Amino acid sequence: MEADGGSRGNPGPAGYGAVVRDPATGEVLAERAEAIGTATNNVAEYRGLIAGLEAAAELGAAEVEARMDSKLVVEQMCGRWQIKNPGLRPLAAQAAGLVGRFASVRFSWVPRERNKHADALANAAMDAAAGLAPTGTATARATGTDPATTPASWEPRPTEEATRLILVRHGETERTVQKRYSGRGDVPLTDRGRAQARATAARVAALAPSVAAVVSSPLSRCMATAEAVAALVGNPPVRPDDDLIECDFGVWEGCTFAEVRDGWAGELDAWLASTRVAPPEGESFAAVAERTGRAVDRLRKAYPGERVVVVSHVSPIKLVLRDALAAGDAFLHRLYLDTAGVSVLDLYPDGGVAVRSVNDTAHLADL
Repeated sequence: MEADGGSRGNPGPAGYGAVVRDPATGEVLAERAEAIGTATNNVAEYRGLIAGLEAAAELGAAEVEARMDSKLVVEQMCGRWQIKNPGLRPLAAQAAGLVGRFASVRFSWVPRERNKHADALANAAMDAAAGLAPTGTATARATGTDPATTPASWEPRPTEEATRLILVRHGETERTVQKRYSGRGDVPLTDRGRAQARATAARVAALAPSVAAVVSSPLSRCMATAEAVAALVGNPPVRPDDDLIECDFGVWEGCTFAEVRDGWAGELDAWLASTRVAPPEGESFAAVAERTGRAVDRLRKAYPGERVVVVSHVSPIKLVLRDALAAGDAFLHRLYLDTAGVSVLDLYPDGGVAVRSVNDTAHLADL
């Protein structure tokens, strides 16, 4: 698979191209190209990679060699460079999720002259984005500075204060005990859940005795947990944020996994296979990720260098951590988050991310 993307202006009119070939004969098996409006070179390159991987998957490929002339995308997908630009992280996560669908994917950097087919498709798409007739001639792309093009650095950032998000899952409810899907239903905390909230408040206060804000899903199980935390960290008002609400599980609300398997086997398999599939009458994880991403971006901008407590549910917190770690979608089904568990995430002004802890539950040991 060969892929490319670019923009005329960085950002500017942008597009991508991708080609899937038979490795033995070189025969073109699929082409993908699209104008994507105004975007940066790097966004367009990632979009080309995603389109090429999707095309390879549609063809039933088991092993893929992904060739690109973008050193940035190749190095980031191989894990050798840090993804500093927050706008690229969701795209990298989507690409990583597609990689997980194959037995193996190998990334290779190639010079531009060895990527001419995908480059020509990308340039035609850029022409379309700019409202021009395709010329068929490769056009030099702008090479403006982009913080995402810098290799990973393990040096400390002494002059940069991170915005620290302390992510808290709400305490126990009857549905969590019974292992039932609990989405938009407003289920209260149990007595043990309230005890968990108090213990979690003490843990958060030890991490951050004073915080700039406490934000929460508007559902009562989260608000009660958030209010317990706020009382021990300077008593800021708890601010509800609808973007932090749990996934809408639709007709599966209140059901166990076994009940869903018995009643909606095909729909369940499709949902487990793709974050873009929603439960019947519900919401996809892709939609949840979009709104939680908005919430995180707002907090980064509103509280630079501050400490913020975020009280939410298992799905939104998993999605925030998935994107912070640039992990694939399989991460969502492999990570376990306990009720009242605490995770800590640092967001740096330059786009850097550091996940400090995941699902800390030591404070619950005596409950």
